[in-house]
Amino acid sequence: MNDSARTIARYTFLEAVNNHLFIFAVLLFTCLFGLAEFVGELAITESLGIQAAVTGSMLRLTAIFLTSLFVITSMVREFNDKGFELVLSLPLRRSTYYFGKLLGYAALSVVIAGLVSLPLVLYVEIGPLIFWMLSLLCELLLMTAAAILCLFTFGNVTIAFTVVMAFYFLSRTMNAIILLSQSPILETGTVAQSFISLLIRCVAACLPDLDRFTRTEWLVYGDAGFADLLPVVLQTLVYLLLLSAAALVDLYRKNL
Repeated sequence: MNDSARTIARYTFLEAVNNHLFIFAVLLFTCLFGLAEFVGELAITESLGIQAAVTGSMLRLTAIFLTSLFVITSMVREFNDKGFELVLSLPLRRSTYYFGKLLGYAALSVVIAGLVSLPLVLYVEIGPLIFWMLSLLCELLLMTAAAILCLFTFGNVTIAFTVVMAFYFLSRTMNAIILLSQSPILETGTVAQSFISLLIRCVAACLPDLDRFTRTEWLVYGDAGFADLLPVVLQTLVYLLLLSAAALVDLYRKNL
C-alpha cells in the first residue's frame, strides 16, 4: 500500500468523523441498547440471554445498514462534487484510488464493530464477544466492498443500496431457502421444481454464507472459537478479492 492510498484512506476516514457519523452511531446504538433492556425486562426466564440475543441482532443489522448507506452516499457525494475526477487528474492509478477508499472504509468498519460490541460486555464474556466482534468486522468489510461495487455499477443511491441489502439478506437466508425448497410437502419430480431447486443452488454457490457470520448463539451460549471464525475469515478474503476485482474492472471501464 503506497502513500497515495494511505492518504486517500485517511481523508476517507476523516470524512466520517467530520460528518459526525460516530456521534450519530453512538446515539443510535444507545437507543437500541435501551430498547433491548426493556425487552429483556419483559422476559420471564433467561432474561440475560434474551437481552444478549436481541441486542446483538439489532446492533448487527443497524451496523450493516449504517455502514453500507454511508459508503454509498459518501461515494455519490464525491462523484457529484467532482472530487473523483480531481483525484484521477493527478498521476494516480485508479486501483490506488479504489484500495485507498476501501482501506478508509475498513478503518470505519473497525470503529463501528467496536462501538457495537461495547454494550454487549454487560451480557457476554469477553472471549466469545471478541470472536463475535471479529466476525462482525468481516461482515462489514464484505458489505463495504459490495456497496462500492454496486455504486460503480449502478451509479444511483436508491438502486445501489437496494441491491446491497438484497445481497445481504439473500446471503443471510439462503440456507433457509434451500431447506424450504427441499421440503417434503412440496410437489417434487416436476420440471419446474427441479429447475427452481437448481437455480437456488446456483445462486447459493455465488453468494457468501453469511449465515455462519456473527451468529447470535455465540452471544447466548458463549461457544464461539477459532473453528467458527476460520471459515468466516476465509470467506471474507475470497469474496473481498472477487468484489474488488469486479469493482476495479468497472472502475477502469468508466470514461471520465
